[in-house]
Amino acid sequence: MKTINPYTGIVVALTVMGCWFTSLFFLLNWNFNWDNPLVYLMVFVQMHLYTGLFITAHDAMHGTVSPNKKANNFIGYLSVFLYAGFFYNRLYTKHHQHHNHVHTKKDPDYAPHGFWRWYFGFMLNYVTIIQLIIMAAAYNVLKIWVDERNLLLFWVLPSLLSTFQLFYFGTYRPHKGEHDNKYYSDTLQKNHFVAFITCYFFGYHFEHHQKPGMPWWQLYKMKE
Repeated sequence: MKTINPYTGIVVALTVMGCWFTSLFFLLNWNFNWDNPLVYLMVFVQMHLYTGLFITAHDAMHGTVSPNKKANNFIGYLSVFLYAGFFYNRLYTKHHQHHNHVHTKKDPDYAPHGFWRWYFGFMLNYVTIIQLIIMAAAYNVLKIWVDERNLLLFWVLPSLLSTFQLFYFGTYRPHKGEHDNKYYSDTLQKNHFVAFITCYFFGYHFEHHQKPGMPWWQLYKMKE
């Protein structure tokens, strides 16, 4: 496999963050009509970009955004804070607990429950009071300048929907049930388009556990 250019990860991360910001800026200023089908399509586009923010932070947790630790961690801090006011250090610790203790009581991402109970337990494990205060404050500041319907439809709703996208393809689907491998993980069938649209190749989850240092935009190569 060819050596990855050390600046490529930063370019990819900044591209994802730039697309998220540009899309959000125009959507928050869009004087839309409810009967325009593009409105509902853009909710899902923005959801996908929110997911990209989190996946960028996830890559930073594995040190794959940049070999420069300060640059890598800065992008991690920024992307996860923009996503929903999360704190990078907290997520970093818990995510590495998941990799080190997968499918055990010490795994913060695992619960032997059905989808909804597992989802709400998963969210409660990561959401904090200070984060909710930050997001509530941001909402009330933004609505001074932004129409509240835009704020709810393009800022609040896509971020909530992306939690389901991340949870289903990155936690529930690959880790539910029993498995015959040491990573206790399943993986998507090989289809790179579907894998990207669903969760930035993160559905190739067995491959991610095999090589956690592989950035998301290279992960499809593990399937080849």
